[in-house]
Amino acid sequence: MADIGAGTQMIVLFFLLLALRVPVAFSLGLSALYAMARMGFGLELAGDLITAGVARYSLLAIPFFILAGALMGSTGIAERMIRFFRVLVGGLPGGMGVVGTVVCLFWGAVSGSGPASVAAIGSMIIKGMEEDGYTRAHAAGLVCAGAALSIVIPPSIGLVLFGVIAEVSISQLFLAAIIPGLFMGLAMLVVLPFIAPKGAGGSLDRLIPDPHAGLPYGTRLWRSFRDSFWGLMTPVVILGGIYSGIFTPTEAALVATVYALLVGGLIYRSLSLRALYDTLADAAASSATVMLIVAYAGLFGWVITVEDLVGTYSSGLLGLSENEWVILLVIMLILLVAGMFMDAITVMFITLPIVLPVMQELGWDPVWFGVVVMINLAIGLITPPVGVNLFVAANVARLPIERVARGALPFLVATLAGLAVVAAFPQMSLWLIHWLR
Repeated sequence: MADIGAGTQMIVLFFLLLALRVPVAFSLGLSALYAMARMGFGLELAGDLITAGVARYSLLAIPFFILAGALMGSTGIAERMIRFFRVLVGGLPGGMGVVGTVVCLFWGAVSGSGPASVAAIGSMIIKGMEEDGYTRAHAAGLVCAGAALSIVIPPSIGLVLFGVIAEVSISQLFLAAIIPGLFMGLAMLVVLPFIAPKGAGGSLDRLIPDPHAGLPYGTRLWRSFRDSFWGLMTPVVILGGIYSGIFTPTEAALVATVYALLVGGLIYRSLSLRALYDTLADAAASSATVMLIVAYAGLFGWVITVEDLVGTYSSGLLGLSENEWVILLVIMLILLVAGMFMDAITVMFITLPIVLPVMQELGWDPVWFGVVVMINLAIGLITPPVGVNLFVAANVARLPIERVARGALPFLVATLAGLAVVAAFPQMSLWLIHWLR
């Protein structure tokens, strides 16, 4: 490795450490420290770079959105929402498959994290779909794919990070992701007729205990809506506050946390001190994992910049073809393959410094490009061998990861088709922004 630059050595070492199953954060940090030592820089600079990497106001949104999603799951809001959507759309062909898809999309507007969504709502949806006749593998696959859209549906932790790295308006990214996120959910619904059991959705009374079972449909719908009202208002409060200018996306994360505490503690009265402690501990652990990656990714990115790997690799991308659609296809393939081996946050910190100059050179809209990147990374959450959602869903469903991956395959095909449409038609992402101007 002596004949190649320190930056390239760093990248090789990073993948070698990953292959040896060293945690992602430490793989980033160790490889970056090695490269800095090769370049003659000391540890005192590393400390300054780590501090600068995490000392960004916008990054405060991440731990608070994680905490808000955890609180919503632990206070029973998820279960109330599932009951409501089960009554509302569960009678449609596909039954609990339709309910599961809709709940995953809606929960994406609460948690902002794919793995957190699987953990919060996965067991209830899988149980309901299995009782409605779906195979356990298909049920786990649907949850896996639907929850992956949590990083597309705003407010999304992934979009927050993209906005920070690319210096793009997070509010505009949130707005641009709404229609593509819903479209991706619609693509998943198209799959259901091919895997749904015969008669799915015919009887809902046997699915997940419902205190209003047996009542007339209208009464049951109203009572389930009344029970879940405050949970259903969560995205309205968060997104409404952002787009009305009452608070910023970063402040919205704190508002979401306070709202979850008020709903769980004062309205539903389902938040005990013990549950609050456990939720805070889980959210702190999840936040620490994310922020550790962010911190060490700052070192990694600094080496990439100093070694001018950005210029080298981005020039190589631009030299592949004069056709911008070919270059876009190559970038998406890189993101998809990277997503098979790394989590979305790591992929962004490694690839964005290289592809963003290409985006600027070709004149692509950064907001549309951010949505395309996020859908690519969402698909990465459900692709083996390291699709994070697959591991969480396998744990929740108590199935081997291979079976969950096979169950998710139809939804993977649907989301790939949806990605192609979103990439081909930028106006799908930009229409709401232009309309609201």
